[in-house]
Amino acid sequence: MKRHLCVLLATGVALMAVAVAEPASAQKPGGILRMYSPDSPASMSIHEEATIFAEGPMMGVFNNLVMYDQHVPQNSLQTIVPDLATGWSWSEDGTELTLPLREGVTWHDGKPFTAKDVQCTWDMLTAKSSEKLRVNPRKSWYRNLDSVTANGDYQVTFHLKRPQPAFVALLASGFSPVYPCHVPPRDMRSHPAAPVRSNSANTSRTSISK
Repeated sequence: MKRHLCVLLATGVALMAVAVAEPASAQKPGGILRMYSPDSPASMSIHEEATIFAEGPMMGVFNNLVMYDQHVPQNSLQTIVPDLATGWSWSEDGTELTLPLREGVTWHDGKPFTAKDVQCTWDMLTAKSSEKLRVNPRKSWYRNLDSVTANGDYQVTFHLKRPQPAFVALLASGFSPVYPCHVPPRDMRSHPAAPVRSNSANTSRTSISK
């Protein structure tokens, strides 16, 4: 028994020595992430799904206009940071939310990300577009949204029917990604297009205007 304890102790000390001697490997982009799931998702379209088995894995694929800071353990309006947007500002009456967008972002097929993609996404969610979602579990989130307008290629404005200060929290949710305007909703179920940032887009963080 004592011999076994000595062996275990020696092994533990050796492992600790290796851990101290070997510096942590630097994280590298790319590669393949494999995750276990106890169920098979019905599709990969976040806007058409409502279960964690579909939503969880795909949240790491898509991008939002804004998102909750992943380094802060509790979500709040104060922990929202830009993602595909570079910031946001409210009109004086609190009914218009304007977001400038990152430039130099493309979809994985090489087509540029623009304000039109944002407009198309929320037109689908509010059933105003010719393209229809098969199911729309979060349509009720946007009952107060009157319309979305594109102000050129790199700015959008959400027009609300009445003031809703927490509206930006809906956009920060993991259930609120931007979809590409040129890919039909049916294709997003099995071959979703995701945004790819250029180096300049990754480093062009700007301050948030509230």
